[in-house]
Amino acid sequence: MSPHTSRFLPAAPIRLATLALASVLLAPATAAHAVSKDMVQLQTQVQQLQDAVARLQQSNDERMGVLKDLVQQNADSVNKMSTAVGAIQKQLQVQQDAQGTKIDQIAGQVQSLNDSLDEIKARLSRLEKVMQEIQNQQQNMPAPSASGAAPADTSAPPAAAPAPAPAMPPSRKGKPSAGSPVASNDASTLPPAANTAPPADDLYKTALGDYMAAKYTLASSEFGDVIRYYPDNPLAGNASYYQGEIEYRNGKYAAAIKNYDIVLDQYPQSNKVPVSHLHKGQALLQLKQNDAGVRELRTLIQRFPTSPEAMQARSKLNGMGVPITPHH
Repeated sequence: MSPHTSRFLPAAPIRLATLALASVLLAPATAAHAVSKDMVQLQTQVQQLQDAVARLQQSNDERMGVLKDLVQQNADSVNKMSTAVGAIQKQLQVQQDAQGTKIDQIAGQVQSLNDSLDEIKARLSRLEKVMQEIQNQQQNMPAPSASGAAPADTSAPPAAAPAPAPAMPPSRKGKPSAGSPVASNDASTLPPAANTAPPADDLYKTALGDYMAAKYTLASSEFGDVIRYYPDNPLAGNASYYQGEIEYRNGKYAAAIKNYDIVLDQYPQSNKVPVSHLHKGQALLQLKQNDAGVRELRTLIQRFPTSPEAMQARSKLNGMGVPITPHH
């Protein structure tokens, strides 16, 4: 070996050691650099996710704000509609009450007209009866001779003048006065107590006047006389109706219903039948017998659909929320 080669032999192990040391030192640095790069990427992705979440949250907040505005607008609209519906219902109730009042007024006026018509019919019936009695009396009167005197007796002496026949009293030929009693050949036309009771129309007129004057106790007694003395007279049905009205005003609804039933059962041709149906139904409702009351009002509407009482019945059922006709 030359002296030059032997001089450089110790340097080779040193280089190898240096290279090994360098590799050892550089390996962690490289690994650390790779780890640092991954962390940066991860942090970048996390930041991107946070930004996306922030944007999504902002978008949701904006949408929630829009939804809240829409909900508030809808709530305001519903409140306005509720207020408008309430106002309309109030107006309808006022109109319905006013209409009910007008219907009641019309019904009262119609009832007064019916009462007046009843009185007129009673008077006409009485006049017809008086005229018939006068005709019967005229037919039963003996016919006078043409000269107005009895024929002379030829067998009597000439000097003896024939006695004139007595003339008929003038009162038998004329119309009887209003205060004088008139005889009748038909006993069936007289009431049971005709010798003590006034005529039916007079009794009824007096009782009706006391009823209109709110003298209910006296009027009830007088209506009872009409029923007792003239049970077959149509005015007896009217008297039963007004007795029911008096009981109704006193809050005696069960007693009122009995009187209304008398009109409905015993006097079906009476003009008080519709109003008896109406007031019977109202009395049943006052007694909390709602089903029976509704049936009575429906019966009235079915039997007399165009009557003022039927209009009142419809108004009453509508106010109760009950249909006019039953559901099957």
